[in-house]
Amino acid sequence: MASHRKSRTPGTRVAGIRTPALATAALTSVALLSQTANASPGEDRPSLEEVEKKVGDLYRQAESATEKYNAAKEKTTKQRKRVDTLLDDVAKRTQKLNDARSELGSYAAAQYRTGAGMPDTATFLLAETPQDIFDQRQVLDRMTGRQKAAVDDYVTQQTETMKKRQEATESLRTLTETQGDLKTAKATVQKKLADARELLSKLTAEEKARLAAIEKRKQEEAARKAAELARQQAEQEQAREEAAQQGGGTSEDSGSTGSAETPPADSSYGTKAEKALAFARAQIGKPYVWGATGPGSYDCSGLTQAAWKAAGVSLPRTTYDQVNAGTTVPVSQARPGDLVFFYDDVTHVGVYIGNGMMIHAPKPGTYVREESIYYDGDSAIHSIVRPA
Repeated sequence: MASHRKSRTPGTRVAGIRTPALATAALTSVALLSQTANASPGEDRPSLEEVEKKVGDLYRQAESATEKYNAAKEKTTKQRKRVDTLLDDVAKRTQKLNDARSELGSYAAAQYRTGAGMPDTATFLLAETPQDIFDQRQVLDRMTGRQKAAVDDYVTQQTETMKKRQEATESLRTLTETQGDLKTAKATVQKKLADARELLSKLTAEEKARLAAIEKRKQEEAARKAAELARQQAEQEQAREEAAQQGGGTSEDSGSTGSAETPPADSSYGTKAEKALAFARAQIGKPYVWGATGPGSYDCSGLTQAAWKAAGVSLPRTTYDQVNAGTTVPVSQARPGDLVFFYDDVTHVGVYIGNGMMIHAPKPGTYVREESIYYDGDSAIHSIVRPA
């Protein structure tokens, strides 16, 4: 799998996905009611399209917070494992330090019992740091070989224990910070969704019907654009096959050279993509749940990660990282299995299935489904990435 992301050429930003019709219609109309109730007399009432956009923004903000939550959760999990490992190491090293201290203590006791002129070994037990020990070189010179070996072991254990304790302290501080980020992101998501639920509770049947009609027109336009992309891709494929026949090659050989931006279309990618798509299709109908990675529910990046994992490809957890986990290709040359990313802040992703369509987990209140990649208009698609 390519480890870099090629820059997009001008003109490759094209349309994208959006949210489910009925829920969006509901939120839109309620937002309108709320604004109208709070408006002063004579103030212009916003159009349904304007309110719909505001509601869409609310869900995108929740989705952005979800990806931040996912990143913080992943970081917190890794940091907690590191802290646990360090604390276990500190415990083991502390035991070794205690054993080394006991050995030095036995030498000190022996010196005391025999009436030695100076309890050399005991001097080291009073030292607080390894440097204190090294500063007493005249004492070290009077020790026997076994005593020196015991001191060396004690110094080593003390040094390593102090080092690991410092690492554990720093890791605990980092863990506290990531837990704070996790808490903040979670609160943001919950706040956005609570606002949505409040709006939905004020929905009227009349406004729902009006906004449903708007959504239907948007879906029809998105379907038209998907069909146009499918036609263009079919023409490109036919041209590649004709060129391959004239050149004595195969369409598989020539299918990778449509653009300098496009990576080779080898058969191994097709095999992996089929597995990823089969998994994604099997999840259709399962609910979107923010932060979920399956098997009963998913958020957008959780679904794409799980789909490609089924194909033996490990993707990062968040959209922010997945967008860099492959090679960028033009939308016109998107292939089944490619990842479709949306919005300037890269907060949504779906799996391309061909013919301008994708499988994705849209947003809270919806289910995994097939949808046109043009659901949210021509400007929403951020990029297409081939992950393997």
